[in-house]
Amino acid sequence: MIAVIDRLPALVPSSASGWEAMLRLGFERRGARTVLARRTHRGPLRLQKALYPEGEAVCHGIVLHPPAGIVGGDSLEIDVSVDAGAHALLTTPGAGKWYRSAGASARLVQRIAVGEGGVCEWLPQESIVFDGALGRLATEVELARGACFVGSEMLCFGRTGAGECFAHGELRLSMRIRREGRPLWLERGCIDGGSVLLDSPVGLAGQPVVGSLLVASPRCDTGLRDACREIVPAVGQGGVTLVPPGLLVARWLGPACEPGREWFLRLLSAIRPVVAGLPMRVPRIWNT
Repeated sequence: MIAVIDRLPALVPSSASGWEAMLRLGFERRGARTVLARRTHRGPLRLQKALYPEGEAVCHGIVLHPPAGIVGGDSLEIDVSVDAGAHALLTTPGAGKWYRSAGASARLVQRIAVGEGGVCEWLPQESIVFDGALGRLATEVELARGACFVGSEMLCFGRTGAGECFAHGELRLSMRIRREGRPLWLERGCIDGGSVLLDSPVGLAGQPVVGSLLVASPRCDTGLRDACREIVPAVGQGGVTLVPPGLLVARWLGPACEPGREWFLRLLSAIRPVVAGLPMRVPRIWNT
């Protein structure tokens, strides 16, 4: 099945305004198959073709941002709709980047809606926040009754491989999850470059990488929470909690992205069979 594609006029960036880009995706369940039924894009945001590495029921997709990084003045919006009974897994081809800004702020807004009985796995690879970056990252999730959302986010502050720390700049973060219009999770924060919270035990505790894994499903219960607590990070610090009704939250702090990603994968190997009825399938792009 071929998705309906609508290409809006591309916007050319200027030094003052940066890129403006938008990507809208709609997934439907047709028989035993999840299909990419709707796709609209403007500017430098795309989705690679629909992939089916684990059969017709789950549609995998790779979200592409050809400039490979977000700069001051950029404004990016991603809207994903997973209709009733459909199952989509979305990721990115590599680490995202928030580049140093000369003064203008950048924004990335991600909106995800999941219909009754649908599943959306939103698993982008990590993002590197350069020293001097100015940005806003907002994620909004709307769930119908019985819908499932699995989402991860990992942020590395500074290019640690080059010895860089996050001494200047700002990244504002917000995350909202609602089911049938009622809030399950609302979080807002701001990471300031050079802030005392970067080293404080109530902040990042001197670690450059922070990760979050959130799972919203009616099948998230104390049994799943306890099973996840048995999975201990090999490196760094991690914790798992259950926020009723039906929200599992895992947090990780560590020195690099790789051990955090490895812990999340072990958690997902325990979580996915419970909430989606399938074993964990690592996207092939993660191995390239």
